[in-house]
This record gives sequence, structure tokens and C-alpha cells, in this order.
Amino acid sequence: MSGAAQPGQVVMPLAEALGRLARLEQEGRLAEADDLASRMLAAMPEHPHILQMAGIVSHRLGRHEEAIARMEKSAALSPDTPLYPRNMCEIYRGAGRLDEALRAGLRAVELAPGDARSHFNLALIHYERRELDEAVRVAEQAIACDPAFAEAHFEKAEALLLGGRLREGWESYEWRFKLKQAEGMLPKTDKPQWDGTPLDPGRLLIVGDQGFGDCIQFARFIPWACLLAPRPVLACSAELMPLLRQIPGPARLVTRWEDTGEYDAYIPLSGLPRLAEATLETLPPAGYLAAPEALVRLWGERLERLMPKGKKRIALVWAGRPTHKNDKKRTLKLAQFGPLFAREDIVIVTVQKGEQIAQAGGYYGRAPLVNLGPEIADFLDTMAILQNVDRLVSIDTSVIHLAGASNVPASLLLPYAPDWRWLLHREDTPWYPSLRLYRQTRPYQWEDVILRVAADI
Repeated sequence: MSGAAQPGQVVMPLAEALGRLARLEQEGRLAEADDLASRMLAAMPEHPHILQMAGIVSHRLGRHEEAIARMEKSAALSPDTPLYPRNMCEIYRGAGRLDEALRAGLRAVELAPGDARSHFNLALIHYERRELDEAVRVAEQAIACDPAFAEAHFEKAEALLLGGRLREGWESYEWRFKLKQAEGMLPKTDKPQWDGTPLDPGRLLIVGDQGFGDCIQFARFIPWACLLAPRPVLACSAELMPLLRQIPGPARLVTRWEDTGEYDAYIPLSGLPRLAEATLETLPPAGYLAAPEALVRLWGERLERLMPKGKKRIALVWAGRPTHKNDKKRTLKLAQFGPLFAREDIVIVTVQKGEQIAQAGGYYGRAPLVNLGPEIADFLDTMAILQNVDRLVSIDTSVIHLAGASNVPASLLLPYAPDWRWLLHREDTPWYPSLRLYRQTRPYQWEDVILRVAADI
């Protein structure tokens, strides 16, 4: 890749190097990819595709400004290459630069109108900009280019559901099981998916698919299913067993496919709202989960010993699971809650789990902080603690579903374009009446959200 080489001499080595760079990036060997990209750029700093690939590697390594600079230069050097604005659309979206993302997405579609991925990326931008009709329209264009494009069908579903068009959205939502990340969520079986027709007792398998929050949210539909298929078997993760055991109707709960026994049909838990033809006006009510009374008393006595008297107890969750696809949009740092910590009339009770608990060690604020995270064994502990506080303040994670399902007052902090279930332009949610929603007014800007939460407590 010497800069002095003639075109005929450099084509094969360059092609091989670009192929290797692409493989390293796709395999997640990012340190090797970064080293190779740097050496290639040193030899050919004005090559648009090297710049493009180097930008992708920089983005995946978290060097977002460098990624944007490299990819903008790439697009300027080769403005008619459709791949470059298509990629830039996603990079800008990740950086919250939605105006630039929209321009890049429109340019990609202009250059390659038959490319389904370009339409899909543009649909994502419209969703992030809360332009839901456009998101649906452009997702449908992606589907017209590639009818089997599962991600485009799912994006259409999310835009429909976020807009409150539940019955339409549930149909496209069925495509979620064709997504790559859905592999293993459903049993490997030749039995059909349940269509809602009556079944004999014990002949339906309900599968607790998707994340903890989704399962908590959709568990309210299990009693409806039991009216048509009594005493079903419910398969779920071990963490959810103590919660879903409270739902009346299932004959057995299992955590392994081999323990399900014989059944005539199966249904994912997240598929029940479609079969029930659920709308915002017909959702089964919240209040279907509760912590055991003895556990509530136990934690109540514990908190009485730990808590200063005469202060409001505010439970707090600030971070989600890092592997969640939208975690960057929802997770905060503990220190960002300064306006809450400045209140002298409250005490902070952290119910955060995971590695982010460590941030509590650097806490500084007027409000006393009691860190319960390391002592919480399961969801029942969390629910019992929530019964002994005045309010939960939380990002969009499973704990907010626990609070809503057990009618605990909670303040939910939402990104500019939230997950579909929280709808738009409202401070309440029909899913959980005990919640109040606090929305970003600008992408990735949390300051005013936290100020409003702190002022309202």
C-alpha cells in the first residue's frame, strides 16, 4: 500500500486489506481492525473507502467524533456512493444529530431507491424524530424493496404502537421473532402458534419471551388466555418465577423446554395482546403483582432502622442493562441526579442492580443515601422495598414495570423517542396508572427532565 505504487500494482493488496478490515470489524476484533485501519490511512489518507471503514471501527470503539470526521471526509471524496450516506445516517443517529441523520438518510435513498436498508435506516431516523407517519411510510418502502425484511416490519410495528395504533401494530409486531436477536426465544417445535381458539385444559404453552419488563407488562393478559385455554403451562426465566407465580390460571411454571410436557399449541406472552385485540381503552388493569406481606414487613422494619425520620423516601434506579439495544438512550450516571440530591427533605434509597451500583460509593449530596442494591436478592425484594417508599424515580427498565404492576407511585424518565409502550405527548400511561412520565425535550438532554422530577417530588 505504498503511496508511490501505481494503480495496477495496488489494487489487489488494497482489496485484500479492505476485505481483512471488514472481516475484523464484523468479527468484533476491533483492536486489530483499528491497527490495520490506522496503517491503511497512513498509506492512503484520501481513500474514501478506507476512511469509511476506519470511521465504522472508530464508532464501534466509542470514538464518535473521530468516526464522524472520517466518514464525512469519505462522503465528501465520493459523494455519489450510496453506502456512505447510508452508514452516516446511523452514525449521526447514534450521536443524536438527527437533522444531519435525516439529510444523510434522504441522500442514501435518493442514490439507491431500490436499497431496502437505506429506506430502513431512514425510517429509524423518522422514529427518532417522532415523525411516526413518515416512519411507517418509509418502513413500508423498505418492505416493498424486500418483503422478507424483518427489521423493517418490526420498525413499522414500533412506529404504529408508539402512535397508539395498537391493533395495526400488533400484526407487524409478529415479525419480532424473525429478528436475529430473537433466536432461542421460542421452543423448537412443530406445534402451531395458538390462534386464540379454545383448547382443552393443560394443552397450551405460554412462553415468557423478551425482556423482564416486557414479561411483567404482558403478564396481565394471562388470565384472559386461561379463559380460552384453561390451566396452561407457562415457561419463563427463573428470575421471573416468583412474579409470574402470582398470576392466576397456569397449571405449572417451568424454566426448561424439556419440562413443558405435551401441548397442542404455544403462544409467546408478548403475542397475547394481539389475540386479545387489546387497545388503549381495553387494557387489563394494573395491580396484578404484589410482594408477600411478610417480606414487606421485613424490609419495612429494616428501613425504619436505616432511614432518618421525617423525610420522604425516594427509591432510585439510574442505569439499565448495558446489552439492551437502546441502553445508550436511557442510562444515566448517578451524579446527573444532582437536583434531586440537593433536596434536604428526602432520603435516597438505591434499588439499582448490576455493576453501576459502584457509583453509589462516590455519592455526594444533601439528601442521605442508603444503598440497598447489593442486598436485593430478587424481584420480590425490590417490590417489597418499593412498598416502603414514597416514590420511585427510574429510567425505563424492569423496575419501573414492577412499580407500575404493583401500583407504586413512580416518576419515569424517558428519552426523546421512547420505547413504543410509553406513547407520545402525555404524562400518564394506560398501562400503569401509578406512573408519571417525564420526557426529554431534546435528544440525549436530561438536565431539564431531572429538574422537573426533583421539583415535583
